Parts: sequence; C-alpha cells; structure tokens
Amino acid sequence: MTVLSQEKPLPKAKTGEFWDHVQFGGGFGISAGNDYTDITIAPSAIYNFDDNFALGLGLQYSHLKQRNFYNSNIVGGSVIGLFSPIEEIQFSLEVEEIHVNNTYSDLYNNIKKSFWNTGLYVGGGYRADNVTIGARFNVLFDKNKDIYGSAFMPFVRVFF
Repeated sequence: MTVLSQEKPLPKAKTGEFWDHVQFGGGFGISAGNDYTDITIAPSAIYNFDDNFALGLGLQYSHLKQRNFYNSNIVGGSVIGLFSPIEEIQFSLEVEEIHVNNTYSDLYNNIKKSFWNTGLYVGGGYRADNVTIGARFNVLFDKNKDIYGSAFMPFVRVFF
C-alpha cells in the first residue's frame, strides 16, 4: 500500500507584497538661455496588477520665465492607465488636471491669466524593459484654451 501526502506550503509574508508591484519614474527638465528659464519636475508611480495592466498617479510642477515678457507656474496631477497586450507594445489612457498661472509683462502693464486645464490623452508606444517611446494625443485639446501648443505629444516614459 502506498500513501501519498502533500503539505500545503506556508503562505508568503504579506509585508512588502504591495511594494513589489510598484514602479517609480517621472520626468525632470531644465532649460536656460538668453533671459529664458524652463524647469519641470514630474514624479510618478504605477502599480502593476499583472504583466498587462498598470495604474498610476503623477504630479507636475513647471516654471517658465522669459525676462520682461512672460512668467508661468503650472502645478497639477494625473492618473494613468497602461495596457500592454504584448511585452513590446504599451497603450495608455491618461487624465491630467493642471492649474496654470501666467503673467504677460510689457512696458505698460501686466496681464494675468489663471485657469485650469484638463487633458485626456490616448497614447501608444514601443516598450523595451522599463522604457517606452511613443506619442499621445489630447482628445480634449482646444487651441484657444490649452497651455500646450499641440494635441500631439511624443514621450519617453521610464519606470524603475
């Protein structure tokens, strides 16, 4: 007579399990020149539900200044969903809400504009490991109200 027995493995410790699925990334940019400064800081994080789906949050701050002409501060956040049907392809859907404070200066007066700008971006790109290169399109773009110059934006997305 043969008796077979299987022991149930002990459950994995839950500590840190959430953080095993989180990746951090974002962007940083600085540009300076003839009386011109542009600084952007945009950290982000995503949670990978599995190999195909991820959901994340991002923050953004930008300061742009052209001496004696223009000053802008932009602050906001975004929610992004990522879908990879295969490892090399990544699709994204992102909602961005930013608050814009602009001041236009000249010799006579200052004109100030303060407004909220909402973007709904549909995008796609080629992914290699933690880097995705692609483009996104703002379906809510209005050239008369939008802070960006175009609805189409190329991107490089990196998560660690």
